[in-house]
Amino acid sequence: MADVKTPVNESEVPFEVWYEGSAREIHGKSLSDIGGGAKIGVGILELPPGSDTRPAHYHTHEEEHLYVLHGKLLLHLGDKAYELSAGSYVHFPAAQEAAHYLSNPGETATKYIMIGERISEDQVIYP
Repeated sequence: MADVKTPVNESEVPFEVWYEGSAREIHGKSLSDIGGGAKIGVGILELPPGSDTRPAHYHTHEEEHLYVLHGKLLLHLGDKAYELSAGSYVHFPAAQEAAHYLSNPGETATKYIMIGERISEDQVIYP
């Protein structure tokens, strides 16, 4: 029998840092991977001031969901930009050919939840 996954408190999970010191620096906690991997990825992310998540992309088979906890972000979606703030939610359907990325033009870090599928056939498209 597989190990039983038990509750985890976000405060007990250390941040990982991706692309440290670059314009793409992102801090993240992969909550769904505690105690083993999961079919759905759930993470708490922080985007420091001046950072972004480029390159713009979309997924062929996976959908993603984003919910802003605090701070402000600029969502670049296709050829438009949208301001996101605490309480903002956006869904990126699989195969939606409007590439997306986030930027933080503010002066404080923005914290958000990202949820996404993990499908082996998925391809990330960078138009």
